[in-house]
Order: sequence, then C-alpha cells, then structure tokens
Amino acid sequence: MSIQSTGLFIAFEGGDGAGKSTQAARLSDALESRGLSVLRTREPGGTPIGEKLRSLVLDHGHGTIDARTEALMFAAARAAHAHQVIRPALASGTVVITDRYIDSSVAYQGAGRGLGAEGVLSLNEWATEGLHPHLTVLLDVDPADGRQRRTAGDATEDRLESEPDDFHSAIRHAFLDLAQAAPSSYLVLPASEEIDALAARILERVESLLGDRVPGLRP
Repeated sequence: MSIQSTGLFIAFEGGDGAGKSTQAARLSDALESRGLSVLRTREPGGTPIGEKLRSLVLDHGHGTIDARTEALMFAAARAAHAHQVIRPALASGTVVITDRYIDSSVAYQGAGRGLGAEGVLSLNEWATEGLHPHLTVLLDVDPADGRQRRTAGDATEDRLESEPDDFHSAIRHAFLDLAQAAPSSYLVLPASEEIDALAARILERVESLLGDRVPGLRP
C-alpha cells in the first residue's frame, strides 16, 4: 500500500494494560491539531457487528468459547472492520489509528491458545484481503505490570485479561517475535516509559512517515 496514494494506517499492539488506548488517543489528538483527518478505532469493534462480537468474545458469561471459535470470531469482526471502515477511510486520505489488529490474533490465539501463528495469520490475511498497517506501535509490557495496571482501583478483567500470567507471557513473546521479523514496520517501546515521553517518540516516528505530505506538519 502506497502512503502517497492513500491515508496512513497505524496499529497499536501490546499486552493488556500496556497503555495502547492512551497512546492512540494522544497520537490522534496531536495529528488532528495539525489539521489532519484522523479516524481512531478499535478491535474487536469499529462496526455494529464488530461491537456485538466484542461483547460475545470478551465478556464473561457466554459459556465456553473454544480456541478455534475464538479465532474465527476475532477474524469475522476484523473482516467487517477492514472492509467497512479502514479501507474507505484510507482511500479518502485519512490517518487510521486502530487499537489492535492482526498481530493480536497471532499473539493471543496463535501463541496464547496454541493454534499456531501460521494458521491464524493465514485466516486473517484472507479476512482483511491482505490489508497491513504502515506502522505498528508495539508497547511492550511485563505481564505482572500489565495485570497491576488493569486491576487498579475497581477495574475488573475481561475474559482474556483474566487468563494466567503464563498465557500473557506467551503473548508478549509472540508480539516481540513479530516485531523482530519485520523491524522496519514496527516501533517497539517499553510500556513502563513515562506517558509524555512515549507520546513524543510515537509522534516523531509518525511524522517521519507522513513526510512532506502535510504543509507545516513538522515544527
């Protein structure tokens, strides 16, 4: 996908509690303040059917969801998201920022559930018709730190968040393996870094991708 002929597609990835939503919002605000058209979205979700699937796959109380069914539900939500939301926005020149994308399925279902990266990746390549981000920002979080963050105060964990630490450890290593395999497409940052510092580093990388497309973007 050519950045010159489309918008810019950025995915935020990482374990639960890494701060993806916070940084996605910070980036969105920074780009909008520079006059760019920005769409911030999430997975699973982003469409009416995606939000319904999100509730089914993440909320407790829906009975047993086996690994393959789980993978298919995420892929179905992603197919709708890619076709109905992401592709049209990119075609209009919008910067699309998504909280999670294909890497999450490769990590959670491929590694965490033991389905294997290759099969899960193939399923999602088909679901999205090969739509990939221009940049994936990976916020690397230690599983114990992530759990402490997401259970602070009165917060409760969803069905995947409540899995044991060895599950989240497998996910962490899967994310890092994906980034190591394609370093030019990733920005890997420690989630423990101060929020403002992380936001500045992410914005700098995104500005380098946008280049001179937007007059006055660079300070």
